[in-house]
Amino acid sequence: MQKRTKIVATLGPASERPKTLRKMIRAGLDVARINFSHGSADEHRGRAAALKKAALDEGRDIGLLGDLQGPKIRVKRFRERSVRLKDGASFFLDHALGLEEGTVEGVGVALETMHEDVAPGDTLLLNDGLITLEVESVEGTRIHTRVVNGGILSDHKGINKKGGGLSAKALTEIDKQNIRLAAELDMDFLAVSFVRTGDDVREARRLFEEAGGKGLIVAKIERTEAIDNIDSIIDAADVIMVARGDLGVELGYAELIGVQKKLIHATRRASKIVITATQMMESMIQNPIPTRAEVSDVSNAVMDGSDAVMLSGETAVGKHPIKAIKAMAEVCVGAERYPLPPGRTGHRIGDFFERVDEAIAMAVMYTANHLNVAAIIALTESGSTTRWMSRIRSDIPIYAFTAHESTSRRVTMYRGVYPVAFELNHTDSRRLYPDIFKTLLEHELVEVDDLVIFTKGDLDGVTGSTNAMKILKVTAPE
Repeated sequence: MQKRTKIVATLGPASERPKTLRKMIRAGLDVARINFSHGSADEHRGRAAALKKAALDEGRDIGLLGDLQGPKIRVKRFRERSVRLKDGASFFLDHALGLEEGTVEGVGVALETMHEDVAPGDTLLLNDGLITLEVESVEGTRIHTRVVNGGILSDHKGINKKGGGLSAKALTEIDKQNIRLAAELDMDFLAVSFVRTGDDVREARRLFEEAGGKGLIVAKIERTEAIDNIDSIIDAADVIMVARGDLGVELGYAELIGVQKKLIHATRRASKIVITATQMMESMIQNPIPTRAEVSDVSNAVMDGSDAVMLSGETAVGKHPIKAIKAMAEVCVGAERYPLPPGRTGHRIGDFFERVDEAIAMAVMYTANHLNVAAIIALTESGSTTRWMSRIRSDIPIYAFTAHESTSRRVTMYRGVYPVAFELNHTDSRRLYPDIFKTLLEHELVEVDDLVIFTKGDLDGVTGSTNAMKILKVTAPE
């Protein structure tokens, strides 16, 4: 059974060899992620080139996502590389402290304005929430705290403020350099970390387009402020990533899954794409099989409507990158077998559509879910018609027939949508349908006499011109 939910997997030392990449593609990889937080520009170039060659060798279109580092707020370094903080002890944070001057008494922080963002009574969470500090006072740049939950704190660990409120800008100078690199590498998706508002997304898009980038913009939701501004962020972005690491630390674990479900629903309601990410199968960094809890986590993300689920350390540095993708693919297929609920075509049923191509897409899915149809075929320039179709849950595959490699790679993120290379070099409908049937049959996507739904526009080569839908019976080539 073909999985509909897409898999994003991070490239790294464990997954950069050509043989490994090819096996990852066979196991179910749809989009490869390059994390700009780790590695040099030349390493990123090498991994992107290796991925494109592996995809070509496998005859597959694989999307490429560049993930910006963003303003991760971290402690500086310790003289002894780490310290053990005891419960109840005093500990300070101070931007003015030297880069490598940290001790058990206090450590420097990378954020210059951090002392302006906190007040007595605030809770600071370090090392993904494993260490908890309560702010007691602020003197100049020095933040005096009391250790609530201690432990070992080492160099460069992250800092979050419970409830959010740290004022670092979304794009750093390093991010701006990596935006240019993403454009150079013709990346299909650019992920912006620690987004706060829609303006952060628009600024990243402007810089990406100025550098020559043509990919979609992914807004990573990992700050509490982003939840407050989620409508503007969804409006500005093409894709939303529920990045549950820092978001879970700031919100608290008890709130996280409820917020995750709301984000997935809101994103799909706006006809945008949504990725669920972070620690989905983290035990597989070391182990060859996932835990039952991880299986449940991925399954729920799939059942809630995620377009894609993401692997991070599991494939970047883990011992079992291929097994991790295979396991995730199997879980996706299992979750997708869950029965469709009644009223499954109720998506936007009471809305009026501003665009003809969107109205056609909705009509196609209503028809497909109430007729014995084997497949949906969309002749598409940009992939937007198939994106709208993919918002309605269905068991019916949607094939994006396109002549553009960039569109083929873009739709690799859309749930239930699969790219098919198709060159339209004539406008004769008497030849068009046999050509489409021939392509479908050669790829073994349908059988003779199957019903399919077909969409196209009168203006070939024009984005957004889809205005026609037909129900066709597949015939054998003459």
